[in-house]
Amino acid sequence: QLQLVESGGGFVQPGESLRLSCAASGATLDYYATAWFRQAPGKEREALASLNGADGFRMYADSVKGRFTISRDSAKRTVYLDMGSLKPEDTAVYYCAARQSFNDRWTPLVADEYNIWGQGTQVAVSS
Repeated sequence: QLQLVESGGGFVQPGESLRLSCAASGATLDYYATAWFRQAPGKEREALASLNGADGFRMYADSVKGRFTISRDSAKRTVYLDMGSLKPEDTAVYYCAARQSFNDRWTPLVADEYNIWGQGTQVAVSS
């Protein structure tokens, strides 16, 4: 049974960068699609980026395209979210999610498509 644990959140100032990690245990990520989401207080969960474990195909939400990068270290069973040029509106709890998939390029940016979730890590951006 795949389990996910996020880390790397914290407090940063606007314009700074941050790397979030999502460590997997219980299985490799080769046949899982993984994704990052966030949820700010009073707002719905927002999809950010997704990655297909089989072929490496990636998708990004328009709101973070060019600022955020999703990547994977297969040996470490870890998925990363590199966030740059952070803004106060990026403040949220960030979650990683996964779902087993054997289909190339299957990388939905929809929360309901994922059935395995981490506990979340808080990111706060403020001056």
